[in-house]
Order: sequence, then C-alpha cells, then structure tokens
Amino acid sequence: MHGHRPRTPEAERSRRWFMNKALLAGGVAAVATMTGCSSDSSDTASSASSSGAPSGMPSGGPVGGGGGGMGPGVSQIKYADVKGVTADGTVVDDLYTIHSTDVSTDALVKAAQTFLDGLSTKERKSCTFDIDADEWTAWSNVDGYDRKGVRMGDLTEKQRNLGYALLGEALSADGLTQTRGIMKLNAFLGDSNGGNQKTLTEGHYFFTFMGTPSTTKPWGFQYEGHHVAINYFVLGDQVVMTPTFMGSEPTTGTYNGEKITLFKPETTVGLTMIRSLTAAQLKKAVSSQSNGNEDMKAGAGQDNLKLAYEGLKGSELTSAQQEKLLDLARVYIGYMNEGHADVKMTEVEKHLDDTYFFWMGETEDDSAFYYRIHSPVVLIEYDAQAPLFYKGDSSASPSASASASSNAGGPGGGMGMGGGTPSQEHIHTIIRTPNGGDYGIDLLKLHLENDH
Repeated sequence: MHGHRPRTPEAERSRRWFMNKALLAGGVAAVATMTGCSSDSSDTASSASSSGAPSGMPSGGPVGGGGGGMGPGVSQIKYADVKGVTADGTVVDDLYTIHSTDVSTDALVKAAQTFLDGLSTKERKSCTFDIDADEWTAWSNVDGYDRKGVRMGDLTEKQRNLGYALLGEALSADGLTQTRGIMKLNAFLGDSNGGNQKTLTEGHYFFTFMGTPSTTKPWGFQYEGHHVAINYFVLGDQVVMTPTFMGSEPTTGTYNGEKITLFKPETTVGLTMIRSLTAAQLKKAVSSQSNGNEDMKAGAGQDNLKLAYEGLKGSELTSAQQEKLLDLARVYIGYMNEGHADVKMTEVEKHLDDTYFFWMGETEDDSAFYYRIHSPVVLIEYDAQAPLFYKGDSSASPSASASASSNAGGPGGGMGMGGGTPSQEHIHTIIRTPNGGDYGIDLLKLHLENDH
C-alpha cells in the first residue's frame, strides 16, 4: 500500500479540546445543552466552518472505549493497520475472492463521475483521496465530529441532487429512503432543541471519494454525518458496503409535513426471529444480562474488534427459523443496491450454520433490546438506547438528568448523557464484514497482489 494521507492534528481532536471548546462557547451548561441547529433544512451556510467544529458536546458517540461512535477518547485505526473484526484475533483466510457478480456497476460509476464533475476544482480536491487513504477509517456517527470532504449543505441544489442520484444508484430504494429519513430526523431533532446548531441539520453530511470511479479499477466513496456512515467500496462489478452505521434519535417524527418512521423492519423482524425460538433455544440465545444503555460493540473506531461468538448457532435452528434469521439479515443487507444485496445474501447463506444469533432484553412490541447476528462474513448489531436530547415534543430539550450524567452506559453507541431508560426512540445499528472484508480491504489486497 502507498500514498497514505494521515489526518491532520486539527482532525485528531482530543477530549480535552472538545471540553474546552464547549466551555468557551457557553460555560459548563454548553457541554450538555448545546444541541440546536439552523432552521434552514438545506443549510447553505458558508464552507468556512464546514468541518463543523462543535459548539457543544456531540450527541452520538462515547467519551471513550465504546463501539458506537468515534468521539473524543476513541482512537482511529489507520488503514494500513486494519485487520478486521475477528472472533479471537485470528483472521479467517480465503473467505473473499475477486470474481464477476454479473451485477453491473456502470450506472454507479457514471453517477459518481457526474457528481464529481459537478464540483468546483477546490471542492473536488477537498473530497478526493487515495484508494488506501486513512480517510476510510475516520468516520463517526457523532454529530460534532470533525469531518473532511464536501458538505451537502454547502453545495448548490443541483450539486446536492447529483449526490442523491449517486446514493440512489448505490443504495436500494429502501436504503435511500432510510438515509434521507435519518437526515431529516436529524434536522427535526435540531429544530426541537432550539435550532441553533449547524450539525443537527439536513445539510451536515459529507461525501469523500477514495480512488477514481472506474468499471475496472478499485475505488469507493464514503457518505457520513450524524447517525449515518456509509462506506462503499467498488472493484469491477463487486461491491462492499461495510461498515455501514445507521441510527436515529428520535425514530419517529413529522418533518416539513412528512411523517417519518425509522427502524420498524429492524425492530419487528428481530422480534419475529426471537419469538420463533423454543424455550431451550432461548436459553442459548438470550443473555442473562438485561439490555443496557449502550451495548453496541462494533461501531466507529472498532475496526480491529475481537468479538467472540455468542448465542444460538444457526445449525441449531430449524429450516423455518433459519429463513427468519436470513430475513432479518436481509433487512440490513437490503439497503444496498438490490443486485449486490442478492450477491451478499448468497455469501451469508453459505455460512448460515456458523451464524450466531444473540439477544439482550425483553421481547414485547415496545421493548428496548439489543441483538446481534454474527458469522465469519457478516456482523450486524441493533441497539436501543436511552434518549440523549429528545423528549418527545416540539419543545424538547436536554433534561436535568442528561446534564448530570456524562457517561451513564458502558461501551457502546452514545455519549450516555441521557442516563434514562432505553427505548425504541433512540436506535443505533451497524453492519460489518468480518475477517478483513470491511472497506473492501481484502479484495483490494488480492487485486494488488494479482493484477499489478
């Protein structure tokens, strides 16, 4: 590998910097309470502050150690050092190969090139990196995280539409709806908290590109902001769309007259799966621990996570139960382009007997729970968390308990500032490709070894 472009010292913000910035912005209260946004949904503020140095604490990532969002105290793993998620620290070899999928990426490449062609020279330079750049691993779901790339809110309407056209080619219809819904509810959250913070808008989402769009050479892009991070690698007609983080607080709301409900399939299909198990199977699948505030393990900054298999093994399921497990996996995998989702599902099915299903929490319709699907080729997590800043009405603002608790939960997907009861109104999810598959790293290595 060559051509690494390390993040600047300015990008590697420390927790102390974050705290000092918040205190300077408005005193101790600013640390917990500055969560508003601009009321302009397109947010066309100048690019002078497009990297978004936060005016207060981010509302989506842990102070340290956790798996849900890379904020202050969580270290980025450099691209060259990525080993991948493993069960025990040892990478399982020969899981991925370079081959034809017969699913064309021509339209995707054209959409990416058209978007880049629509940028100014300065904008394009700001968002393009080498194929093996450290920018791949620099993503986060935290709202105030310092990001590179071109910011949607700083682009013209025509440029933004070209960006959405690219997402439309990369994602399925459901995937695009989900992504746009997350962006809209991010703005809804900002409006409900006073409307004075740029990071909680539809516009605070960034595109970066690694390599040059091509139908033969490796390239990819990243689309990232609060509660969404899509990493999309392309080699010929092969696609890897992991890690992909999607979340929201709240998960329901009416924004500009549109009623938005997110993560319903992830919730209901998960409940269908757990309710299909027998009493004996439940003893293996369900943890003795109750669902905590933050249980996600494989979020930002966890590219080399060691995570042992837990729960009920796929080989111990009936054929009907196996189909339900595949249905659940497809909810997440199905957010990518339909043809490539089918390719990935075939890969997942090959390892179905060695796929584990793990659950924490209750199983009522409105329960807050955590579950995980884990095999050699896929890792999926769903985590219902405590509210941080949303109180369920248009005048929502951080509660006293939110201000009092700076790290209520363990490792996981949020700051833990809410200190309240987890609910389905704050959900984090992630999908990864273990054993070196994330960011298409294994495919890129094979490409460089065999084709160059």
